[in-house]
Amino acid sequence: MNTDTVNIIKNWFTGYVSGFYRDDPEYNQPVYLKEQHTKRVCSNIIMIGKELGLSPHDLIIAEIIALLHDIGRFRQYELYRTFVDSVSENHARLGLRQLGVNKVLSKFPGNDKRLISKAIAHHNALFLPKEDERTLFFIKLIRDADKLDIWNLFADYYNGKRSNNTMDLDLPDEPVFSKKIIEAISGQIVVNMKDLKTKNDFKLLQLSWVFDINFIPSFKIIKQNDYITKIANSLPVSEEISEIVNLASDYVDTKLGLSL
Repeated sequence: MNTDTVNIIKNWFTGYVSGFYRDDPEYNQPVYLKEQHTKRVCSNIIMIGKELGLSPHDLIIAEIIALLHDIGRFRQYELYRTFVDSVSENHARLGLRQLGVNKVLSKFPGNDKRLISKAIAHHNALFLPKEDERTLFFIKLIRDADKLDIWNLFADYYNGKRSNNTMDLDLPDEPVFSKKIIEAISGQIVVNMKDLKTKNDFKLLQLSWVFDINFIPSFKIIKQNDYITKIANSLPVSEEISEIVNLASDYVDTKLGLSL
């Protein structure tokens, strides 16, 4: 496997995604959003992988996983006009079906094909699966790279004070948040998407993702870009929210060895 393999997959990805665009700018906006997200996740995973000292072969594996991790989003949006898995279907499984139909991974060695498929299948799972150490490593890698771009995207979005139902998962914009969400984060547990009731709950869920970050380079990016503060600034002012924000910030600092 070499850079030619990546270029083949990139060309397939570009051609595949181009088939979802229409003569409708409003319809195309979410498609473009996911296409650009994919490209940034590729950059993230390569950056993290290089800092971790991955071999050239493993960097190629990582980039292919990133390139294909959200391939199901395009068919999901075409079929259901939403990116909410709970009201449509799991976009990771949908993506794997699309890869199978198009025989994208058919020429890959068995071990690499399995590894890529497992990473795509679990990139959006609430919990990590029981897998061998190498498979888990790549699953963790794509989960970190994916979250970093989502944080970056939403930090800008919230501070821009714009409304976009596709990005907000069609959740109601109410000045409240759920106690169940607060309790989960207080226990350093990643919030379950199924428990979201409002846009504020979704923002809190994003803060809870710090407890699912796996690699020091990822924590460094979170700290450098001040994602926690940027998301927190869009939340209601309350003692409970302040405690949650401090907990998330302290967790990042502890991972970076900055806490006393």
